[in-house]
Amino acid sequence: MAEMWMDHWRQKLIESNILEYQDIKDELNWIDRHSAQEKAGERAGLIAAMEHGLSWMFSQTKPHTGPLSPGCLLCGQGSWSCLFINGKCNCRCFYCPTSQDDLSVPTTNRLTFERAEDYSDYVREFGFTGVSISGGEPLLTLDRTLDYIRTVRQKNGDGLHIWMYTNGTLLDQDTVLKLKDAGLSEIRFDLGARDYRLDALRLAVGHIPVVTVEVPAVPEDRDTLASLIPVLHDEGVNHLNLHQLRLTPHNSRFLKKRNYTLLHGERVTVLESELTVLYLLNRAVLEGFRLPVNYCAFAYKNQHQRAANRKRNAPFIMKPYESLTENGFIRSLSLKGEAHAMQRNTEQLMAADSGRTLWQQPGPDRILFHPSLLGHLDLTACQVCVSYSEAMVSPALSYFNPFKEIRLGSGKKIYVEKQSRKKDIVIDREALTLFHQALTDQATRTVPPECLEYERIRPGLTDYF
Repeated sequence: MAEMWMDHWRQKLIESNILEYQDIKDELNWIDRHSAQEKAGERAGLIAAMEHGLSWMFSQTKPHTGPLSPGCLLCGQGSWSCLFINGKCNCRCFYCPTSQDDLSVPTTNRLTFERAEDYSDYVREFGFTGVSISGGEPLLTLDRTLDYIRTVRQKNGDGLHIWMYTNGTLLDQDTVLKLKDAGLSEIRFDLGARDYRLDALRLAVGHIPVVTVEVPAVPEDRDTLASLIPVLHDEGVNHLNLHQLRLTPHNSRFLKKRNYTLLHGERVTVLESELTVLYLLNRAVLEGFRLPVNYCAFAYKNQHQRAANRKRNAPFIMKPYESLTENGFIRSLSLKGEAHAMQRNTEQLMAADSGRTLWQQPGPDRILFHPSLLGHLDLTACQVCVSYSEAMVSPALSYFNPFKEIRLGSGKKIYVEKQSRKKDIVIDREALTLFHQALTDQATRTVPPECLEYERIRPGLTDYF
């Protein structure tokens, strides 16, 4: 049954991707079944060759050599806020996912922050321990960027790790010193935007505590990157992060000219980009490169970053009888049955939790309960159902969902809404025992197939299909 569900899930993704790129779908090089199997074998061989030199974190979705940068650790732990300080860039990289042509208002997670004080209050209220400043190109709005870094640092203390992404084209020594004085902890360079020139990062080394190179893994640049890794280490760079290229409506006209092999998934990604990263990791392991190399795969970003958002927002809106899944969704269990069966269970729940903090009876034929109470229920003539919802932050109310208003110290209002994602999945008796174990023991990962996308983060790199 699980295999049938996975086949159905994959087919839905394929249909969705084809629909998104309907106008050019026949011009794109989609992977076929035979190539998918062949390339999966190639990937397995590369990974096997690095068995004793490669580390994996975050549900086996992030392979790396050496330690991760402080920012990457905070990202994986879900305690990081990414502020897009503007939406404009002075470079035109073929792989960029969006147009990047608007200075715009600083934005994060669908929220806009026109004042640095408001954003600093948001960081404190939601308990972030890391902040990144991205764009666009943050140095196009240098005064704004410095204001936000300085204010966030002053209001949240030295323990906050703050990093900034840049292509480096506008960086000079004076700007480096201003960033340092404002409180920047880490700077990340996209060297691919400047033909891998090192002059900008040389300005930062020795002034900004952590210097990272973060570039998309462009297949054509594989050998350039391989030769650059030991050079970066000698220049004082602390980390190299490699991203997987993905197809977007904006960059599709450029990527299709390169005839990359495209993989289906929740977003379309480039096969050769992932194999390029694994080749570089292989070289790093086998040749003993001392610079830590990290693969930021789409499998990691798509799951862990989205799950982190949900987990941060959920405590503001969750009920005591609800629980949080590994994937960050709010889980609500309910018992349905005839009135006499409900009465019997009400008595048992009162004995287990007389304060009624972990259960609630909204009607005569339904009881909502926390997973810890499942063992106290008499399921005779009853049905157990599970529903899932997602906590989303919003700058304004939709009035369609339960919500909580959060007023920041500066007076700005933010709303957390609880949006339903799936209602009343019936857990049959055969699956209930394993589901119960999975709820109380994270090591037990067997859940009904229709619950998988809400319960679990899929381990490992993305399957090829």
